[in-house]
Parts: sequence; C-alpha cells; structure tokens
Amino acid sequence: MTNPYAEVIGDPIAQSKSPAIHTYWLEQLNLTGTYHATHVTSAGLTDYLTQRRTDPDWRGCNVTMPHKQAVMPFLDHLDPLAARVGAVNTIVPENGKLVGYNTDVPGFLEPLQPMLAQSHLFRMARVLGAGGAARAIVTALADQGMVIVLAARDPAKAQVLLGEIDPTGEHHIAELGHFAAPTDFAFDDRVGCFDLIVNATALGMVGHDELAFDLSHAPPGAVFYDIVTSPLDTPFLRAARGAGFRTVDGLSMLIGQADYAFRRFFGAQPPRGPADTELRARLTA
Repeated sequence: MTNPYAEVIGDPIAQSKSPAIHTYWLEQLNLTGTYHATHVTSAGLTDYLTQRRTDPDWRGCNVTMPHKQAVMPFLDHLDPLAARVGAVNTIVPENGKLVGYNTDVPGFLEPLQPMLAQSHLFRMARVLGAGGAARAIVTALADQGMVIVLAARDPAKAQVLLGEIDPTGEHHIAELGHFAAPTDFAFDDRVGCFDLIVNATALGMVGHDELAFDLSHAPPGAVFYDIVTSPLDTPFLRAARGAGFRTVDGLSMLIGQADYAFRRFFGAQPPRGPADTELRARLTA
C-alpha cells in the first residue's frame, strides 16, 4: 500500500504554514496522503533530491528560503515561467524527471485578480525590495502590463533584476530609503488608474526592523500588499488601513501559491471560497 506524501523544504523550516494548508485540504477532500516540513540545509540539498528522486511515494516538494535558486541546477527540466523568474518553489517528479515550477507568480496575483480584471488607463506598482521574492512579483506584475518602480537598498541590484526579467519594460528604480521620507508630490487624477504598493522585503517580519514607508508616497486609491506572514497584520498594513487604503496580507499569496502546488502534488483541486475562511482561522489560531 502506498503512502503518497509531499513536503516543504527550507532552512529554517519550523515556522512554515504550508503543512497546515495542505493537510487541511487533504482532510477536506478525504484524500490519502500527507504533507510535512523537512529541514534541509544547503549542504544537504544534493543528498535530499537524490533520495527523493527514487522514492515512489514522493509527490514533490515546495521550496522556501534559502533554496529557491540553489535547487535549479539539480533539476532535469524547468517550466518556462520558473526559468524566466529564475527561481523554483515547487518540484514535482514527472516521468522519472524532476521538474521545477514557480507557483509564487500565480499565487501572488490571485488576490489581485478582481482588480486586474478591470480595464485601466494606467497601472503602476511600487515594489519594495529586490531579493528572491521580488523576482516572482516583478514577473507577475510585468505580465499584467504594470509600470514598476523597484526600490532597493542597492539600486544596482534592482536594475539587474529588472534587466533580467523584463528588459524591454519602461520601469524605474529607486533607493528604498526614498520612500521613508515624506514627499510633497502632487498626484494627478487617478481615475482609471490602478496603483499597487508591495512590501517584498522581510522588513516588518518577526525579528526584523519595521519597513519605513511614508504614506505620502501612496497615490489615492492605492492597494497595499505585504507578503510577510508573521505577523500577518504588519505595521505597514495597519498604517495603510488606518489611512483608508485597501490591503492584502501575506496569507493571500501563501494560500494562492499552495493551491497551484497542491494540484500538481495530489492531482486534485483544493476546496476554496468559503473554505478559505476556516483555513485562515486555523492558520491564525
């Protein structure tokens, strides 16, 4: 009797909410299978993949920090989206081959879809951070026709990222500190425009400094999106909500990317819609 399983790997990994998400869906669908977290160090990555490659019960794994780019040389094939992003967060065994996918891109976009389904005269995103998470976010937003202002402590790093992912796009770079100080910029009429402000850094996460962002940089009607999940309600989101802006929290992206991975691991569509409310309650209990 087989015991199909999937897992999430990273270093550290104890904080991952992925096991709770996938286990909830497996229970709701009454599917045979398990999903757990496995601590894998950078030094142990090769051995881990070698062992899993020949395990008939293994359905694949999610990949989190710091392995999203490090795993790529060990895979047999990259999905075109993962190759373009330059990062893999989902590995699936297919016909004896290890295939790398990136479900962070559709996962990030999922909560924005109702807004993006509307037509806009102009779309602009201010993305704060140029690390690994920003690669998937920039890819997602560029594909949605958004002009991106990418802010980083090192603007040269932001320039390289934009050049690799969307070299023909009319995007801009800025120093992260630029958004910490007030601005007296007078925003024009934003009717017909879609403005998004994304925290793609670890700032605001437990154990890190807060993200310094002055709300004077936010155009009227902007949407604030923070990918941090611990705490879920970050100072960045609280300040935005207090000023009347719409907000999207990090669980939205986490659950969205897990949906796409779950389908590949277990061949089933996870329960969403009303089930998301119960799932969120579990994850925040």
